[in-house]
Amino acid sequence: MTQHHQDERVRIRAAMNRLLAEQATASNGGLTIVALAAEAGVHRMALIKRHADLKNEFYERIRSETRGVPETEKRLRETVTKLKKTIANQKAEIEELRQLVTNLTLANAVLIHQSDTAQGPPNPAPGNVVQLRPPTT
Repeated sequence: MTQHHQDERVRIRAAMNRLLAEQATASNGGLTIVALAAEAGVHRMALIKRHADLKNEFYERIRSETRGVPETEKRLRETVTKLKKTIANQKAEIEELRQLVTNLTLANAVLIHQSDTAQGPPNPAPGNVVQLRPPTT
C-alpha cells in the first residue's frame, strides 16, 4: 500500500472516531459516508472504492457503539415503506377502476337493450340489403 493510501486510512479512522464521539470538525456530523469523507478530507469515492473495508467498519461501529441504524439505512427503510404504501394504494385504485369499467359496460349494455326494444326490430324494405364495406384508406 502506498504512503498516500496509508495517510488516507489514518485520516479516515480519525474522522470515524470524531463522528462517533459527536465531535465533528469538518462536516455536518452526520453518521454517513458523505460526512465521513468530508471529515477525513477524502473524496467519497475513495471510501467506496479504495477503502470499502473502512466504510463497512464505520457502519459496523455505528451499529455497535450507538446501538443504532446508519442514517442511510433508515432513509432506505423509510423509502421502502412509502413505496409499499404507494403500491398498495395503486392496486386498490386499479381494482376500483376495473369494477367501474365492469359496471359501466353493464349499464351500457342495458341502455342499448332498452333502446333497441323501445324502437322495435329494424325492418328493411324487401330487396334493400345493407352491405358493410371496409374503410378505405
